[in-house]
Amino acid sequence: MDDTLSLAIQASYYIAAFLFIMGLKRMSSPVTAASGIKWAGVGMVVATAITFAYPGMHNFMLMTTAIFVGGLLAWWTGKKVAMTDMPQMIALYNGMGGGSAAAISGVELLAVSSGATTHSTVFMVLAVLGGFIGSVSFSGSMIAFGKLQGLIRKDFRFKGQNFVNLALLGAIAWLGITVAGGHADISTLALFFGLTLLLGVTMTLPIGGADMPVVISLYNAMTGLAVAFEGFVLNNAAMIIAGTVVGSAGSLLTQLMAKAMNRSLGNVLFSGFGGESAAAGGEVSGSMKAIEATDVGVMMAFAQKVIIIPGYGMAVAQAQHKVWELTQLLSERGVDVKFAIHPVAGRMPGHMNVLLAEAGVPYDLIYDADEINADFESTDVALVIGANDVVNPVARTDPSSPIFGMPILNADKAKNCIVIKRGQGAGFSGIENLLFFLDNTRMLYGDGQAAVSELIQAVKEL
Repeated sequence: MDDTLSLAIQASYYIAAFLFIMGLKRMSSPVTAASGIKWAGVGMVVATAITFAYPGMHNFMLMTTAIFVGGLLAWWTGKKVAMTDMPQMIALYNGMGGGSAAAISGVELLAVSSGATTHSTVFMVLAVLGGFIGSVSFSGSMIAFGKLQGLIRKDFRFKGQNFVNLALLGAIAWLGITVAGGHADISTLALFFGLTLLLGVTMTLPIGGADMPVVISLYNAMTGLAVAFEGFVLNNAAMIIAGTVVGSAGSLLTQLMAKAMNRSLGNVLFSGFGGESAAAGGEVSGSMKAIEATDVGVMMAFAQKVIIIPGYGMAVAQAQHKVWELTQLLSERGVDVKFAIHPVAGRMPGHMNVLLAEAGVPYDLIYDADEINADFESTDVALVIGANDVVNPVARTDPSSPIFGMPILNADKAKNCIVIKRGQGAGFSGIENLLFFLDNTRMLYGDGQAAVSELIQAVKEL
């Protein structure tokens, strides 16, 4: 390779990597997140364009067609997807990244098995690891997508399931050693990738919907790691740096999400919490007490401090714009209105923040749990719209509950708590919510958007 061309290619890859890192840095704040996405996008364009100049590169028509078709599909689906469906879209795209890394591994390992090329032991080990992690991330993310999309409505569990996964992992390890040693034929390779794909399925099927934010974050980290390994295989600096950054960021986010639920990652992956069987725990006593929207409107209009707690129900009802309209009305009356966001509210990290930002809610009105929990005791009205487990007091009081010890938003400590809910069913995890039965809680039944519209009308009539 010409020295000048080589220098230009490597410099372009490092520029792309710099743009990835700066983009991720800017995504850490809601104020700069939009520009951060653009920075990272420019980095991807640079990395992709310079690859066409790589010596020995061919199949330009196939590459161009793949980029055009993939880009067109991504643009179209990105425009069409509803905000409520964003978590499953992220799971889907994340899985594609893992699948791509696994495909690179498969091509390289197939060339070795056919005798077309030979590589060092380090190369083979990294290719095998990248293929393993990428395959698990791909199939696991597809199952997560199916669960979030409602295509898979059950959590499949059976006795000894963890032992089955352990047996699969043992078989994969044995096959991986064989492949890494350069002694594998095509059938061994096919069995290796088949079992890794199966492991991703069997790992994810038992996990309930309440744990999906953690699972999506975990598979995001795995995809980044797989890409980094394949970057070493292809000697591509941009892939190594980008994959490492994504892998480390995803790992930190997974740890933070698990901490927010007061659970270990092992507990998320290997326990039954988060689905149909999660309703274990102490019984609640009392009854839910309904209230009319006109009464709630009066209560909020004459309050001094109101805290709004959004959850996935707000996303389903697409009520974020109405919630912001209500907030503006209350603020005009001198009411201090804030938003409280739990780290695992919704179906992915930051889900509620994105919805509120889309509605135009200023960033300085949005607070994390640690920042706002002390304010609930001096709050006149806590309005819960679509949130459930993240405001359940049994997390503090009932050691027999699966969510005991999980940090929650202290909505129960407000003088009045209003819960907007469609009916009297349990939340996504299947755990009964003690908050709904407390003396200071009233239930405003109905669709989230319709209920908030009634509150807006009630406030306007005062």
